[in-house]
Amino acid sequence: MQISGSGPIYDAETLEARPYRLPAGNVYETRFSEDGSHMAFNLGDSRRTSDIWILDLETGESRQLTHSHQGVPAEEMVEPELIRFTSFDGLSVPAFIYRPKEIKQGMKVPVVINIHGGPVEQYQPVYQPVMQYLVYSGYAVIAPNVRGSSGYGKSYTALDDVEKRLDSVKDIIALRGYIASISDMDTTKIALYGGSYGGFMVLACMAFYPRLWAAGVDIVGIVNFVTFLENTASYRRAHREAEYGSLENDRELLEKISPIHSIEKIEAPLLVIHGANDPRVPFSEAEQVVARLEEVGRHVELLVYPDEGHGITKLRNRLDAYSRTVEFLDRALA
Repeated sequence: MQISGSGPIYDAETLEARPYRLPAGNVYETRFSEDGSHMAFNLGDSRRTSDIWILDLETGESRQLTHSHQGVPAEEMVEPELIRFTSFDGLSVPAFIYRPKEIKQGMKVPVVINIHGGPVEQYQPVYQPVMQYLVYSGYAVIAPNVRGSSGYGKSYTALDDVEKRLDSVKDIIALRGYIASISDMDTTKIALYGGSYGGFMVLACMAFYPRLWAAGVDIVGIVNFVTFLENTASYRRAHREAEYGSLENDRELLEKISPIHSIEKIEAPLLVIHGANDPRVPFSEAEQVVARLEEVGRHVELLVYPDEGHGITKLRNRLDAYSRTVEFLDRALA
């Protein structure tokens, strides 16, 4: 549920709607008390960390339970703009655009397309510290909810299943075309950034459409769906095969959509970041990328964190990885 300021809550038995006035911001991750008298929820927005609130459903009064620390003042953050662009097949795809606070007249800024993982996830206008850091560093950031994302209905979520996998990649290509219509963005300096499934999207875009990008950042991404499914934790395999296709029935398709078989076509510099203990997307995926690109003489850099798994979670590693990511982008897009 995403509400800004007010909205109805429905009685599950009577379907009666009752309007409530809520604090300004975006409401999500709701939980109801066992007796149905209260609702707990997270409240935040794109410039502030989220906090837990509780709503009394009888009186309509809300009160804040937690007060999260935020080191950077909200005034230093930017609000994203929600836009929609048209993909190759006419599909309307939503995206959030984060712009640097001050763009001088006639200036064009470099762009980072930030692709979420999942793929059944979605970007929302909530606090995104990495995107805010990239914006503070001088980059416009575009966060699309390509086909396969959640939050837009079951049909939208299923638009990238199995044999439709690369249609989501085409959404990013369409977004790149849309960027050309934005006067303050530099189409010669567009980088890709993504983690997990988003990392696959980065690698697929760079391998299958190599001349469109100035740089890429792949974080714990999939490069070979066959080896990924063979080596991922067994408890996840069946779940992932339902989304991507099975080793038994769809191996040929899995080979076709895997960027590893076109990885040598990548032209732009690539930064690969991975946790050595990743049980979901094993480190062997990153090793394949780096080995193949080094073999053909491409510019590839590797950051490995021995004490990380699927993603970068420890504060010291985040501070290191994200600052080195910006340094990499600054060099690549100079």
